[in-house]
Amino acid sequence: MARLAVASTELSPWADRRRRTRQLLERHAFADQILRLYSALLDVQERAFLAALRDRPEPATLAPYVARHVTAGVVEATALAGPPALAATLRDGVEEAAAVGMIAAWLAGERQPPVDEYLARAATAPVLEALGPVARAACRRSDGDSGCPRCGGPPQVSCLPEAGESLVSAPRVLLCGRCAESWVHPRMTCAGCGEQTTARLPIFADAEQFPQLRADACETCRRYLITVDVRKDPEAVPIVDELVALPLDLYAQERGFAKILPNLMAIG
Repeated sequence: MARLAVASTELSPWADRRRRTRQLLERHAFADQILRLYSALLDVQERAFLAALRDRPEPATLAPYVARHVTAGVVEATALAGPPALAATLRDGVEEAAAVGMIAAWLAGERQPPVDEYLARAATAPVLEALGPVARAACRRSDGDSGCPRCGGPPQVSCLPEAGESLVSAPRVLLCGRCAESWVHPRMTCAGCGEQTTARLPIFADAEQFPQLRADACETCRRYLITVDVRKDPEAVPIVDELVALPLDLYAQERGFAKILPNLMAIG
């Protein structure tokens, strides 16, 4: 019985992500291509997650492991469900040696062409998520890095979860864009540079179209992060909801702000 409970806990993120993707597909036609590709990727990523739980690849061999076991599935899903331009780029596949280089660069925190970074992120994310604390040894992080406490990666999205008690404010939580780890971060503090002056931290929102979403910007570092307020939509799944924040992304970028980290679909 205990073993079944563990399996259910491990699988629950994938069920939640699928459920939320279906809900958002019904609500936001403008995000149809993005969400359909993400839906196709979820099948590949769940298989990779479960395989990594079983295989427990060593951090030093992570790039070749992901290239050998996951990349082909990401390429196939993208060619079938991705936007035409992206699908055409990947129609002939990717050589394993090239995939190893892309993945190693992503683990090292190096910037690369959008398609290469997309492949590396989509293939590596579920494996890092499965490895948990072991992911730290697979990723390069700088001394004093204020990012993810596990792998040093930058935050992808911010979340305001539901508080357990009505009189207690829930903490602000950041989710890593590399390994999916989460950590608590002060509410009125820029996740990019640490600015705390309220007047320099504008918030952009569209309460009618996206009641659970907002863009938290910073006039000091000129960056922003999407925040998902689960208190306003208990069914929200931050990593999925962030994908439909495109109108807020565009609004922030038109005002000269850049996303701390573009999401998996290179939005930002």
